[in-house]
Amino acid sequence: MRILAIETSCDETSAAVVEDGRELLSNVVASQINIHALYGGVVPEIASRAHTEALSGTVAKALTDAEITVDELDAVAVTNTPGLIGALLTGVSFAKGLAFSAQKPLIAVHHIRSHIAANYIARPELKPPFYALVVSGGHTSILAVDDYTEYRTIGQTRDDAAGEALDKAARVLGLPYPGGASMDKLAFQGDIHAIPFSISKVNGSPYDFSFSGLKTSVINYTHTLESRQVEIDEKMKTDIAASYMNALVNNITSRLEVLIQNEERRPIVLAGGVAASKNLRNAISTLCGKYNVEFYFPPISLCGDNAAMVGAQAFFELQKGNISDMTLNAFATSSAD
Repeated sequence: MRILAIETSCDETSAAVVEDGRELLSNVVASQINIHALYGGVVPEIASRAHTEALSGTVAKALTDAEITVDELDAVAVTNTPGLIGALLTGVSFAKGLAFSAQKPLIAVHHIRSHIAANYIARPELKPPFYALVVSGGHTSILAVDDYTEYRTIGQTRDDAAGEALDKAARVLGLPYPGGASMDKLAFQGDIHAIPFSISKVNGSPYDFSFSGLKTSVINYTHTLESRQVEIDEKMKTDIAASYMNALVNNITSRLEVLIQNEERRPIVLAGGVAASKNLRNAISTLCGKYNVEFYFPPISLCGDNAAMVGAQAFFELQKGNISDMTLNAFATSSAD
């Protein structure tokens, strides 16, 4: 079963053709990084306009790369939640028009479920049940994946997402956009014990996250240095990045360790944009090795937003009979379960 998938939830315009939820026939991504780098972050209106300009060509290339025509497709899938509402509406409108004109089933796909499904392409042997840790610029959550379309939220951030906390720290240190990748790279050069950034806890909710305090602490730390007229040289930057990244990763792995100790043993699956972090991957790999738990993560190419992951999840949604009609709408926020 071949599905054309479309992803426009934030600042990447992507289209892909996926067969049977596991085999990637094509995956085209039109990045907007250079545009948003001028502003140090994603500008929603600019993102929406860029999607509008790139969608048609991106879809056409995905079909060409897959050596398939619209008539040969079995369905059209699209991310409809969560994300930037204007960006989502662009993709949903295009997918609805294409599905209607081609008389193909329309499948709405949740963005977080898609990130998890990226692992189905990378690791064909992976099957539920497992625990999924989704870490990105907008989301940080732990979900119990009981089946391909059955999810339960076990823990989630109470404030900022881990990726947003990384991006903010990167801006404070004057690192290039995208900040998360710059922080991850710089952290390997510094001393993780140089600055005692704290690890937060959420009372009564051992699996929930909080990153706002950590984000504020790096802002206060750098402002204090500036107020004392202390120049933040390159060595200090590396130590701040290393200590900050260490605290952020420990915030995440501490929750996972409690989960492994107290709940049913299942494989751990990492997903989302921050899944590209070598610091995070190494820490979770070490943790899973300690408890002899299987650990899965996608390749770098499938960590960021892409349509391949949408097509993977769409296959299982279609098998479940989750088909949308032409009233399909986009929603900025929505739970994955």
